[in-house]
Amino acid sequence: MQETIIIVDFGSQYTQLIARRLRELNVYCEIQPFHNVNTDHVNLKGIVLSGSPHSVLEDNAPLPPEVVFQSDVPVLGVCYGAQHLAHIGGGSVQKSEVREYGRANLTSIDDKHPLMNGVPVGSQVWMSHGDTIKSLPEGYQIIASTEDVAVAAFYIENKQIFGIQFHPEVYHSTDGMQLLSNFVLDICGCVADWTPAAFVEETVENLKSTIGEGKVVMGLSGGVDSTVAAVLLDKAIGDRLHCIFVNNGLLRKNEFQSVLEQYKHMGLNVKGVDASDRFLGQLEGVSEPEAKRKIIGRVFIEVFDDEANRIEGVDFLGQGTIYPDVIESVSSGGPSVTIKSHHNVGGLPDFMKLSVVEPLRLLFKDEVRRVGASLGIAPQLLGRHPFPGPGLAIRVLGDITKEKVRILQEVDDIFIQGLREENLYDKVWQAGAILLPVQSVGVMGDERTYEQVVALRAVESTDGMTADWVHLPYEFLARVSNRIINRVKGVNRVVYDISSKPPATIEWE
Repeated sequence: MQETIIIVDFGSQYTQLIARRLRELNVYCEIQPFHNVNTDHVNLKGIVLSGSPHSVLEDNAPLPPEVVFQSDVPVLGVCYGAQHLAHIGGGSVQKSEVREYGRANLTSIDDKHPLMNGVPVGSQVWMSHGDTIKSLPEGYQIIASTEDVAVAAFYIENKQIFGIQFHPEVYHSTDGMQLLSNFVLDICGCVADWTPAAFVEETVENLKSTIGEGKVVMGLSGGVDSTVAAVLLDKAIGDRLHCIFVNNGLLRKNEFQSVLEQYKHMGLNVKGVDASDRFLGQLEGVSEPEAKRKIIGRVFIEVFDDEANRIEGVDFLGQGTIYPDVIESVSSGGPSVTIKSHHNVGGLPDFMKLSVVEPLRLLFKDEVRRVGASLGIAPQLLGRHPFPGPGLAIRVLGDITKEKVRILQEVDDIFIQGLREENLYDKVWQAGAILLPVQSVGVMGDERTYEQVVALRAVESTDGMTADWVHLPYEFLARVSNRIINRVKGVNRVVYDISSKPPATIEWE
């Protein structure tokens, strides 16, 4: 049975990082909102209480359910989680006189305690809290301090319950991985068997059991997620998987033909459907981003349903949903707010009588690539940058026309090919161009022009939850800008986006 660590989410910006770090230790974990925690796992090994933007001193502070403390497994409270443990025990939690945010160093450590094993005095940790634990209840013991925070880490006597006021999951905490390893491997006793090969074996068996003798229809996009999901399904049910690749008219230049060719060589059962006119017709005159996403989602379902109905006996719909999709689409009733709707998350309309199978639902993007590599998928496919489900519709800001899409396809192609030619493509997590809804004055051949502005965007990330803009060489940007303006009729200005996520998002819409 798969070992599991539950991470109880109170809304911290770092919750997903805790999950990522535990996965890096080859330990399986799940993020669950504080108001809906399910500890009913056959092999639950431990629980982590996340940080939070809230204060334990608030009247309606989010609280973990009692079942967390009745599960008889080790519990680690991080920041807010630690303050909650101290508060419910009768300790003193107060507003900090000065907000404790940033780097600090551990000035004293109980190195005999298993949680702090291998963490040296002077170790740098990352603080991010507005409250602080001033005193601990009886039976709680301090095991680490900083110069300004006396209670940096503690444990409860005769219980497997621990608290730390810093964030071990962020890179700034230099020995954070050591502490997390101490908790999940030594204290919780996990054997670290969450590997790509183990995931493939377990997932294929689960798919076989779920699908039985049924058929699966799946929409492919050419991206890493849908490709890896399709190969897993193919491994489980073979030619009972029917894949459909829809051209919505918003793909990259020549992508429809090239992707179909790639899949043909992989032996997947794929049918290409060109519905570009139908999509562009429905999008005519629509500018609002969410409206565009919803139209594309609706038309895709209509086209997809038409094709699926041509296949007899289909019972299931395969999707390439991954964990960040799920997290970003959480209802506002939970700790996280909805950032934007995702094309592959959510229910199906009533007329599609299909059950959903999502082989990758619990994986981060880098884990998807590792699973793909274990399945023998070609590196050039696994190395493809992510591409938004709604395609160029959300990179053409404002209303969409065939001409705008053509311009953006040409610009995007020059940018992406330039990255490949100068060996920069693999150093970037995602790149693309955005057509702005503004025109600017320019001069070409001694004549005044009044044409479109495009923005180039390149970011580095591991899973899309956070991202930083890539410092591409000025010389490269100058060459690409020159090519775009000279070769793409209708563009006379190129800018480069230097915004990070947060506070911006990767896509502009």
